[in-house]
Amino acid sequence: MKTAHVELSVPAEAAFARSVRMMAANLAVCLDMSVDDVEEVRMAAGEGFVFSCATEPEACAIDFTLSDQGISMDFSLGAALGDTDELKLARLLLAAVCDEFAIDQAAAKLHLMKRIG
Repeated sequence: MKTAHVELSVPAEAAFARSVRMMAANLAVCLDMSVDDVEEVRMAAGEGFVFSCATEPEACAIDFTLSDQGISMDFSLGAALGDTDELKLARLLLAAVCDEFAIDQAAAKLHLMKRIG
């Protein structure tokens, strides 16, 4: 598969979490990922959205990149990147379901990657 990019921007409000999860799951299906992998992508997208919202951005921009290796998601972050209990739990869950999990404070981005297989 040729690399594909999909961009999504939603208000940083809990009501939009389902839209983010469904978009991520649909893109994982486009990559012919297994049912388990699709579920992990869906979970990672939801937790990534929660993480982003907890940092208080005006809106949450998500850049999805699809490739032969899998799907990556880059979430925009706000300025409130502290160490709250909510962020601690999200970090724990993301580290468990993602193959890559990184926070770039300088770029204000959360990077997640789920590989195929």
